Amino acid sequence: MTEENLRAHKLGWIGVGRMGFRLAQRLLAAGCDLSIYNRTRSKAEPLVQEGAKLVDSPADLADCDIVFTIVSADDDFREVTLGDRGVLAQENAPKILIDSTTISAGMSAEVRAAADKVGTMLLAAPVSGNPQVVAAGKLTLVVSGPAEAFETARPYMDLLGAGSTYVGDADAARLAKICHNLMLGIVTQCMAEITVLAEKGGLERNAFLEFLNRSVMGSVFTRYKTPAFVKLDYHPTFTPVLLRKDFDLGLKAARELDVPMPLAALTHELVQSLVGRGHVDQDFALLLQQQADASGLKLEPEDADVSDGLTEEGA
Repeated sequence: MTEENLRAHKLGWIGVGRMGFRLAQRLLAAGCDLSIYNRTRSKAEPLVQEGAKLVDSPADLADCDIVFTIVSADDDFREVTLGDRGVLAQENAPKILIDSTTISAGMSAEVRAAADKVGTMLLAAPVSGNPQVVAAGKLTLVVSGPAEAFETARPYMDLLGAGSTYVGDADAARLAKICHNLMLGIVTQCMAEITVLAEKGGLERNAFLEFLNRSVMGSVFTRYKTPAFVKLDYHPTFTPVLLRKDFDLGLKAARELDVPMPLAALTHELVQSLVGRGHVDQDFALLLQQQADASGLKLEPEDADVSDGLTEEGA
């Protein structure tokens, strides 16, 4: 779409945390007409120089055509949508609300019902990625809700990364994202176990992971997590607390649908172990350290030149 076409809709954005800030930047860089609300205003102020208009409350975005939300959890989502100054609690309401928050099915149903009453179409649009993935243009979205709303909003969602996938009506996308994050935890635990086995058997971590990543078992994710494993860099991209929340939601869904998930249940306990030991503000790659501790292996950072795969052709 041309910049003129992209400005055909007035956009609103709620939530500029680590992810929201980077995503809003991409819409601004494309020339979109974007107004932004964030609870801590100072965190959004740098976006003014990039073309954003800051507002004082979610209610100030009610006259937008499309509003994106990406906040922390259920209570925050309820507040910015249904609270006294919520975007859906005003005389006017946006035509489309696109939510990328990982929330419970109950909270989503509550807001969806309220949106229906005021004529707003709600799209659930969880994202796969983190700020580094956003910067590389590789973030993806899984989306569900009214097909009409998806087609209208798709050009804007596609600006956020590598594209969006429509999976059906209502909250299908939220289940898809929960399944995605269950696999995220399970694969990371598996990667931690085999890496510790290889190192305790005499291999250097970077050499083993280079081999793994070049084999058919390698993936975008194993390449992306390799620098953290090699250098023992636990700067947070996704914390054990957030991963535990997704496992709670996933295992709840599994019980409701009578799906046995033994690997997910065990990984959930291992993630809980990290949280119980106080590792709440670091990256969930700490599963590697926990596995090494359980194996009597002392890990040391390796000074090796390793890539996260995000800037490589085809990664």
